[in-house]
Amino acid sequence: MFRKTLLTAAITATLLAVSACNTVKGLGEDISSVGRAGEEAID
Repeated sequence: MFRKTLLTAAITATLLAVSACNTVKGLGEDISSVGRAGEEAID
């Protein structure tokens, strides 16, 4: 289950990085958001 969650978070982070992020700040916020979602899913 942890492996599946981690894979999902990695794919989501990659898609966010490739698609909507036009600035480094935006990219950082997106990655943080994915990290928080991953932590919540693990808990």
